[in-house]
Amino acid sequence: MTSLRKLGSSDLEVFPLALGGNVFGWTADQAASFAVLDAYTAAGGNFVDTADSYSAWVDGNSGGESETVLGKWLAARGNRDDVVLATKVSQHPEYPGLSAANIKAAADASLRRLGTDHIDLYYTHFDKPEVPVEEIVGALDELVKAGKVRHIAASNISAERLAASLEFSDREGLARYVALQPHYNLVSRDTYEGELGDLAERSGLAAVPYYALAAGFLTGKYRPGTAVDSPRAGGAAKHLETGRGRRVLAALDEIAEAHDAPVATVALAWLAGRPTVAAPIASARTVEQLPALLGVAELNLTEDETERLTRASA
Repeated sequence: MTSLRKLGSSDLEVFPLALGGNVFGWTADQAASFAVLDAYTAAGGNFVDTADSYSAWVDGNSGGESETVLGKWLAARGNRDDVVLATKVSQHPEYPGLSAANIKAAADASLRRLGTDHIDLYYTHFDKPEVPVEEIVGALDELVKAGKVRHIAASNISAERLAASLEFSDREGLARYVALQPHYNLVSRDTYEGELGDLAERSGLAAVPYYALAAGFLTGKYRPGTAVDSPRAGGAAKHLETGRGRRVLAALDEIAEAHDAPVATVALAWLAGRPTVAAPIASARTVEQLPALLGVAELNLTEDETERLTRASA
């Protein structure tokens, strides 16, 4: 049985891979989404990440599709208490921003779509610097006190704003961020390492990185001269043009071969072993894509392998 990881200073314990819900209601229809969720939880997974805006960018969608699919699955399986459910606020077309009124209205809308009375981990999706941290944290604290949210977290926030938020929470005795969701992977380290990562470590925050596989590049399926049919192909393939991308891919190939493991598993294992990281986020459109992601729970890289990847990605 895979051991769960404590999420920062919270009482939440999570599987070392968070299942990304961005594909639910987008590239995975309801039946495919249910199949992926069933397979993930059957393997011991318990941490599902979504947002109220998923997938408003798709023609014909209005936002909330992922939460709706998740809500139907939770109702059908009757397993709400077995799942650590994370969602986010600030980007839904009908609930944009982080004003106190909007945070509370958006949370209620998310709860309705998810068919639950509480959200385990509620993120500010993108920080809005024009809104005082006091207003944001105050509204989030009200949701915690009302029992609608268990713990709060932040995504896409500067170190300066995160520090101010934590200081306000501590000073006023209000709900405090327990986790951070940064853009972080083997080919994008400066998006987290440094001031932001150091602050998270000092403050006892857990990191739950998104783009853990660099939009698919770190699965190894993008190679010179190879065309990949994916909505994210353009963004992923650009890493082939960089020295770092090529070095990382070469190191991943060698280590994956040594472990007889998929390239994606090795990339996730490196990330899962970084300071503060509790669980990388990765999504799967099909059940067939899941084993390479779930393998992170069992793969232990040696110190030498970890260092080789760290050097290659520098």
